[in-house]
Amino acid sequence: MFDIGFSELFVVAIVALMVLGPERLPRAARFTGLWVRRARAQWYSVKSELERELADDELKKSLARTRDELRELGTELKNQGRDLHDDLRREGQGIEKSVKHAEKSVKDAVAPVTRAAATAAAPALGHDAAEQDGDAIRGDTPDAGPAEPVAGAGAGTPDPQP
Repeated sequence: MFDIGFSELFVVAIVALMVLGPERLPRAARFTGLWVRRARAQWYSVKSELERELADDELKKSLARTRDELRELGTELKNQGRDLHDDLRREGQGIEKSVKHAEKSVKDAVAPVTRAAATAAAPALGHDAAEQDGDAIRGDTPDAGPAEPVAGAGAGTPDPQP
């Protein structure tokens, strides 16, 4: 602190012995030691208080930086979530349009075939067939029994039992 070496301390001790004398020198040394101890204790107290304040200040700054970073990350995450939601909604709308377009295309393609089949079947079958078609549409058809094999259908197939 004062940068005093052994030789300088020895010179100060000789001067103190000559000025104070041998009777008052021990009491003066104790008094000086007491004040030096108190000064050091006070210095260490101030030093530790400053270090604590600086540590608290650094901790507060670190906490503030972390809080700001978390806010930025939260905002960025919300924006990305919103963008993802918008993208998914657009994709869903595009798929919905594609499904509706495909459904319309199928209906447009099937409608002429259905009409042609209905008009071709009605005159060929006659009035009774038209009534049965009307019953089938209403759900009034009688239960069909088991189908009978067509004559000559199994002529070319071998018998499965040996």
